Parts: sequence; C-alpha cells; structure tokens
Amino acid sequence: MFKKIKKHMDDRAFKTLTEFIERIPAINPSISKGTDEDGIWWVKFSIDIEHKLAWNVVQELGCIVNYLSINERLPTVFYPVSPAPYMNGGPEDFLSWVIETKDKDFKPGTLKKWLEGRLPNPVDDLGEWNME
Repeated sequence: MFKKIKKHMDDRAFKTLTEFIERIPAINPSISKGTDEDGIWWVKFSIDIEHKLAWNVVQELGCIVNYLSINERLPTVFYPVSPAPYMNGGPEDFLSWVIETKDKDFKPGTLKKWLEGRLPNPVDDLGEWNME
C-alpha cells in the first residue's frame, strides 16, 4: 500500500480534510498524508484508545468510509495498521489508522464533505456523540 511517495497532490488538497479529522474526538492531531505514483492518496493517524469515544469514532469512520450503504459506497477504505507488536509495543503507542482512496479522481476535500455531512455536528462537541 505505501509505495514510494511522489508529490502528485499539493498539500493544500489535504488541508480541509486533515483539519476536520483533527477535530474528531479521540483523534491525535499528528496526521500523515501522501500519494503514490498512481495518484492514490492516503491519510494516517492515531486514535487515543483510552478516550471514551475511541470505539465510537472507529465505528462511525468505518461506516462512512467503508460501507455507507449497499448502493452508495465511497471509493475509500479505513483500516488499522501496525508494526510488529512483539518488536515495538502495544496499541496505545503503535496502532495507527489509514483512510485510503481507490480512485485518484476522488479528492480529500470530497471525503471531508462526506464525513462532515454524516458525523455528529459539530464534530468536536462531545455531547453530539452517541455514547451508549
């Protein structure tokens, strides 16, 4: 997945998406991003697994990014990645999450609009999140 990265997409193309993701509860603000030689882009971030909304965030992102509906799927995937735990340590420090597109014409700003339209609003208001 992480092929040699070339600058195919200007960092400004990621700006609205990364700023929005940083506002989501439990998301740590350090977000990596890039594109491969085919123009396929990705963002990588960590989630504070001790945060009370951590699994709600995983569930919401998984739903929107991977499986919005049977007839309305985005050309994106959301999944966990980790180096070998036996060599590094546990998920508190080494588990990361990736959102990757499968369509070079699907832009980061478009994903931001989909997330913004379906996540709690405002996204950084903890009271808007269902904590059941």
